Amino acid sequence: MSKYCPYTLIQIAAVSLKQVSLRSSWSKLITTSLTICFLSTFLAVFVLCQSSEAAPLTSFTAPMTTLAQTTSDSEAVPSQPFATPSQSLAASPLPFDARLVDIRSINTKIALDIRYATTNNFLKGKVYPVARCVLRGAAARRLSQVQDDLAKSGLGLKVYDCYRPLSVQKQMWQIKPDPRYVANPAKGSRHNRGAAVDITLVDRNGKELEMPTGFDDFTEKAHRTYKGASTQAKKNSKQLEDAMKKYGFIPLATEWWHFDAPGWDKFSILDVGFGEIPS
Repeated sequence: MSKYCPYTLIQIAAVSLKQVSLRSSWSKLITTSLTICFLSTFLAVFVLCQSSEAAPLTSFTAPMTTLAQTTSDSEAVPSQPFATPSQSLAASPLPFDARLVDIRSINTKIALDIRYATTNNFLKGKVYPVARCVLRGAAARRLSQVQDDLAKSGLGLKVYDCYRPLSVQKQMWQIKPDPRYVANPAKGSRHNRGAAVDITLVDRNGKELEMPTGFDDFTEKAHRTYKGASTQAKKNSKQLEDAMKKYGFIPLATEWWHFDAPGWDKFSILDVGFGEIPS
């Protein structure tokens, strides 16, 4: 027989139930707290991920590799310029300096005698469908400044050639494979980049001034160092050279008529047809 009386047993049972109930309450409280903590953490992580996904990505611009200007007599040099899609070279989204533009849209006072749009050239054939002088915007702007400056002295510019498609360069090389006068198409010409111009001086009536030779004279007589030209021809050639250099153009040593625009090496070699370039 138990040593505890029924009353005592009832009291013990009540205390035991109370302790169990108390432990159960604490267990529920702990469980609830952990649940709230877990839900708060999950919500914070979810919000953070959503914010991260909505943030814009930072673009990366690769550095552009170009070559320094060269003083070589030949206009053909290897280069790794930035590549611009041919079909968008004349499109408005491009910066003006990189766009191909018609010189007549910049300055109508510049005279044109685009020889490769005629048969009056060393190829003895018409290789341009139209007589246009197209240049990169940066070169065209500088050439316009030269024209305006010369006009103060009653002189002006007449252009023989500007941008030249690479396909025409290949034809020239087949006929005259001499890098002193014609750039090897494997390397490209500065004309192919829209950054070179063949040019002469005219008076206020549009008459060409005397120069050491005619255009595309592939002899040493066309060299800037040639001493056998007439005094007047050398004077006129020097005046043209000085006018062009004043606005940054770089003279080619073997051709008195050829000048490169500064920064020519930043532009791609092109084979874009004249019909694709707006007037």
